[in-house]
Amino acid sequence: MTAATEQIVLKRSIAATIVVGATGVLFGLLSGSVSIVFDGVFSAVDAAMTLLALGVTRLIPRESSRFQMGFWHIEPMVLLLNAGLLATLSFYALINAVGSLLTGGRELAFDWAIAYAAVVVVICVVMFFYGRRANRMIGSEFLALDVRAWAMSGTITAALLVAFVVAATLEGTAYESWTPYADPAILVVLTLCLIPLPLKTVYAALKDIFLVAPVELDEKVREAARGAASRHGFADYRTYVAKVGRARLIEIYLIGSAETKFGTLASLDAIRAEIGEEIGEAGRDRWLTIAFTGDVKWAQ
Repeated sequence: MTAATEQIVLKRSIAATIVVGATGVLFGLLSGSVSIVFDGVFSAVDAAMTLLALGVTRLIPRESSRFQMGFWHIEPMVLLLNAGLLATLSFYALINAVGSLLTGGRELAFDWAIAYAAVVVVICVVMFFYGRRANRMIGSEFLALDVRAWAMSGTITAALLVAFVVAATLEGTAYESWTPYADPAILVVLTLCLIPLPLKTVYAALKDIFLVAPVELDEKVREAARGAASRHGFADYRTYVAKVGRARLIEIYLIGSAETKFGTLASLDAIRAEIGEEIGEAGRDRWLTIAFTGDVKWAQ
């Protein structure tokens, strides 16, 4: 049910993003605003990435004889591509905005620009709260990134709306000569604020790709292994953990000595169940391996 809900939310987000993107490009051309064109292109790229994320969410639950360890590793790759493209697009827009400032700015049709910004702000606010509410129950990295993208898009458009209204009020006044600089100036400020946001996702995705052990999960698994080793007379233990997308990969080795009594297979399975219950979050996304050995070399 969670996966189905995640896909429904992503589908609705894609539809809304396509509408915003197409509207942004159209109104940007009509008004002559590079900021609105950037907003539209940003939304179009985000829609393409969300569509890719939707494909991955459908792929992850499947089983395959060729991918016997699952498709979890694809999730951080998609997140890295998504966030990397958004950061690159923002950096490119920053360069264009600076160039426009240096060449005298751009004349705008403020009526088109204000109408666009007002409508898109409403759409962004609705999709932000809708996605955030849905993800409280799902806890999806894809939905979290999608919610951040709506927040970014809404922030961009709200700032554009304020800038366009202020610039429109300057027409016919002594400050009218400054109005051509409003569009590129606000775009410079926005891109400088937006560029760091997807970089956080890039960092998190790289940690998953390079199998960096999550601190909280590492500590929980070590504590569970330490307790089991102490209770059941094992001399030592080794633990290895990694997070790959939504998957948690855990390996535990309990190392016995010459005096350790292993008992029956059923007793070893009981120890496994005990450790698994203590770690928690059992399910398809938890890959838990618990091995018993008398030689530490098999645990390295």
